[in-house]
Amino acid sequence: MISMNVKTILILVFLILLGVLVFPQDIQEESKVINVEVPVRVFQGNHFVDNLQLKDFELLENGVPQKIEAVYLVKKRSIERSEERKRFYPETKRTFFLFFEITEYSPRLKEAVDYFIKNVIYPGDNLVVVTPLKTYRMKSQTFEALSRKEITNQFNRLLRRDAMMGSSQYRNAVKELAGLAKSLSATISGGDEGTGISSLDPLGSDHQEYRGLALGSQLTMYNQLLEKLEDLRKIEQKNLMNFAEYIKDKEGRKYVFLFYQREFIPMVQPRILNQYLQKYQDKPNVQMTVSDIFDFYKRKISFDVEKVKKAYADSSVSMHFMFITRPRKNVNGVRMVEHSEDVYSAFREMARATGGFTDSSARPDYLFQEALDAAKNYYLVYYTPQNYERNGEFREIEVKVKKGNYRVTHRAGYFAD
Repeated sequence: MISMNVKTILILVFLILLGVLVFPQDIQEESKVINVEVPVRVFQGNHFVDNLQLKDFELLENGVPQKIEAVYLVKKRSIERSEERKRFYPETKRTFFLFFEITEYSPRLKEAVDYFIKNVIYPGDNLVVVTPLKTYRMKSQTFEALSRKEITNQFNRLLRRDAMMGSSQYRNAVKELAGLAKSLSATISGGDEGTGISSLDPLGSDHQEYRGLALGSQLTMYNQLLEKLEDLRKIEQKNLMNFAEYIKDKEGRKYVFLFYQREFIPMVQPRILNQYLQKYQDKPNVQMTVSDIFDFYKRKISFDVEKVKKAYADSSVSMHFMFITRPRKNVNGVRMVEHSEDVYSAFREMARATGGFTDSSARPDYLFQEALDAAKNYYLVYYTPQNYERNGEFREIEVKVKKGNYRVTHRAGYFAD
């Protein structure tokens, strides 16, 4: 016979094994019950609609209607009204990220910063500023140590300095490109006469210094400068994805405001390049370099927009894209080509995927105020997805207002992970 002590041990071992086999399944099953938070903004024209109730909203996930558990109306940082079938505890503290992708400082940027510091940010808010040169984080004690006027003065001094220093390589490359483009145009015509090319222009470039160089050297330098500009302005998908992952773990409301300045690149006229192809058919190096330049003119977006859009929607950030336009500078003998359409279309789609604001204007102060006004009020809508499966797939969210002609913005969805 087996003694009682041995039987007891065997029973305990059996129960432990049973627990190992059964309990993780129970835990896994329970972990599938999640709650999804969706910041929603509803506009009639440009005015935020603040009188909606839970019954007014309809929400679908992957096309399937969902039961809304709660709706909270938030203005700036305060919960103004709530309706709950189930209790939630929204976190409304704010973190602002201001990105300045600019090559030239404008006094209008100062007005934009002044408005933000004086009217928007408050003690307790977090602020991260990314300039072409550095990243700055405003300390929580800043409002205690400095007046708002002192803060704006420091902010603008840093932004002006960093725009000049951080973009100096870019501006120098553009200046050299203009000079080479003029030189190449003059070379194919046999001289400066009749080309309409002047030695001075708004970019401050002078093509005469390149005229002594052999044609192959000029074309190679021009192609290398195009590649340099591409490297300077290239947006790495890895960096975008890392930032999306970083802000996903941040509590509260997260706002990204991206200022992007319109770009123009000095380019040799296509007809001039075609003349080189025809004239130097017996020189493979010239043919190859000119073909590379033509390929650059057909450049594509350097990252997967759809993948990045989903990552930012999943992070529940409110992203706002402000495209700063500026007039095209006329440079004799050079074709100034806008080179920011790819970035504009990509970031516009990213902003839309997060329910954010996007617009273009020559006035960054106007754009910033419009974006801030669009972002300050919102509803937080909560629901528990039906038939949720933790499979890593992206689940699309659609929020509607049942009655009325409204414009509704919200994040596009989330990853079920």
